[in-house]
Amino acid sequence: MKKRFLSGLLAAVLAASSLAACGGGQNTKTNEANTQTEEAKELEGEITFWHSFTQGPRLEVIQKAADNFMQENPKVKINIETFSWGDFYTKWTTGLASGNVPDMSTALPSHVVEMMDSEAVVPLDDLIDNIGRDRFAKTALSEGEKDGACYSIPLYSHAQVMWYRKDLLEAANLEVPQTWEEFAVAAKALTKDGVYGCSFPCGSNDLMATRFLNFYVRSAGGSLLTEDLKANLTSKEAIDGINFWLDIYKNCSPQDSVNYAVLDQANLYYQGKTAFDFNSGFQISGVKTNSPDLESQISCALLPKIKADDPDYGAETSNIPMVVWAKSEHPEICKAFMKTLYDTETYTDFLAATPVGMLPAITGISDSEKYKSNETVQKFAKEEEVISKAVQMGTAIGFEHGPSVQAGLLTSQGIIEGMFQDIITNGTDVNTAAKTAEDKLNEIFESVQ
Repeated sequence: MKKRFLSGLLAAVLAASSLAACGGGQNTKTNEANTQTEEAKELEGEITFWHSFTQGPRLEVIQKAADNFMQENPKVKINIETFSWGDFYTKWTTGLASGNVPDMSTALPSHVVEMMDSEAVVPLDDLIDNIGRDRFAKTALSEGEKDGACYSIPLYSHAQVMWYRKDLLEAANLEVPQTWEEFAVAAKALTKDGVYGCSFPCGSNDLMATRFLNFYVRSAGGSLLTEDLKANLTSKEAIDGINFWLDIYKNCSPQDSVNYAVLDQANLYYQGKTAFDFNSGFQISGVKTNSPDLESQISCALLPKIKADDPDYGAETSNIPMVVWAKSEHPEICKAFMKTLYDTETYTDFLAATPVGMLPAITGISDSEKYKSNETVQKFAKEEEVISKAVQMGTAIGFEHGPSVQAGLLTSQGIIEGMFQDIITNGTDVNTAAKTAEDKLNEIFESVQ
């Protein structure tokens, strides 16, 4: 419930940084002129970079890029700190009150909306134009746009799809499910011999239950938010979705998944203990590391539908961005370093740290020889095509109505996760629990308006 007080708490603290955040009022020519002036000067100063690339290969590429940048700019020091996404959210929302925020960081699209609303970050239009605005997808840029200025720059993209085990389906003489009904039948049939059909995660410190419920609701043409940005958990689509996932939990999932976060969930698939899972291309590297003998047996498809002849859809696309914080004394260093991350050599190395898991956020990379020569990219070309299609069709959760603070709060407060836990653990009636959760979210939404 931390967002109940965040808006009021930040007002006084952020007053001092509002002048920097108001850079959105500068026109493009002024930004370009400032960039040229900054590039002409020798860079000097110390910055802190928070990112959530906790896995070894990605962390190593970022550190190498920072080391190279410091070598080329000897008067610059870059301090790097890593946090899981959950810890990062807590770190920056509480850090705003004390000024304990970095100079630059990665973020989630839902975070960026809250950051813009709090005037905590500065526009990056000069950097985007310097790299080439037309190289970025307009939808990705729009997720960090406010009053005509872009406050974030997309680093990579991915989307949620349905992952499955080819060998298990074949052994059971089952086809890849196209509908949720077919999915449930297959998941139940494959729950045997130490394998779960599909784990349903609803740990309160993550957004996984919200993610899974969103899949079903979006497939039915609904949304977890109304058009006027109220919580929408008591619609027919939402109630049907809640009941669907409760059925999966009861019949196909380990009972401990009531407390699972994203890594708990993914690890089951990595280790060959689930037949189905929903995730991005990160599943490939996870399986390769944990169960290399199963690498040839995994594949993915677009998310299931209500009816087989329903149109394809994308329920969740993530364009993971970077931001520069208003409190930074050296935004010019942040932007200069960010720009180097998009250099073809460095950028391709970064994407190759999790091939197919991270798809390029800019054009001119995926058709390069170095990118295409990656063994995993070649081996999972079909899967990359599926995920790329999903990227084009989806949005961040709740962003189907446009970027909003409410969409961010929908995924960050653990309300939907708590709703599922209440139903599973306490036996609370579905409609009652859904109405309670809906009211809680709307109360939070009202507190930040």
